[in-house]
Amino acid sequence: MYDRLKGFRDFYPAEMGSRREVIDTVEDVARRYGFREVGTPALERQRMYVDKSGEEIVDELYTFTDKGGRDVALTPELTPTVARMVVAKQQELSKPIKWFSTRPFWRYEQVQQGRFREFYQTNVDVFGSSDPAADAEILAFAADALTDLGLSSADFEFRVSHRDILGGLLDAFEADGEGNRGDADIDSRDAIRAVDKRAKVEEREYFRLLEEAGLTDSQARRFDDLIAGGDLDAIAEF
Repeated sequence: MYDRLKGFRDFYPAEMGSRREVIDTVEDVARRYGFREVGTPALERQRMYVDKSGEEIVDELYTFTDKGGRDVALTPELTPTVARMVVAKQQELSKPIKWFSTRPFWRYEQVQQGRFREFYQTNVDVFGSSDPAADAEILAFAADALTDLGLSSADFEFRVSHRDILGGLLDAFEADGEGNRGDADIDSRDAIRAVDKRAKVEEREYFRLLEEAGLTDSQARRFDDLIAGGDLDAIAEF
């Protein structure tokens, strides 16, 4: 008798039926919005994730060296893969490119309530358009998917982040005259990655990550106050 691996799940028929109903509903909405389904591989080159997120991401991946000597990883997310697919055939694809897929992903993380090492998600992406309407369409799809699943608008809210705004805010801190530790530049990429982890780590760890990215303690706390407040006018004024 073998035990199931930690962080993985079995789906028995009753649960699988409910799960299939949810996936079918979400995918039907995606098709209604004109998104087309794609299929993607379970394995990609490890370097692709390192180039996107840094060497430390390797500790969070299921990785191994295959028989051809290549360092590969079970895919932890879809964005790098679909970006690779778009680049490979960008001359042949009419834009905007609207794709979706539902599939498993793998991350070697600490197992906790609601967070597994193998998880499933539906990805819906628009490529080749800088029009804000493309972002609005993704939100509209998500809203319709949730309401088709039986929720009402009172049951959910959207929280929208914008990396260009965060980057501009960090540039303002870099030029605000206070100075950074050791006169080092602020690493916007690392600071934004710290923001991404805000809800997952202790507050002390979060501020430590911001300081490692180059902000002083007072800058880090002012930065956090601004983004937590969500007041775009205050951010623009700063």
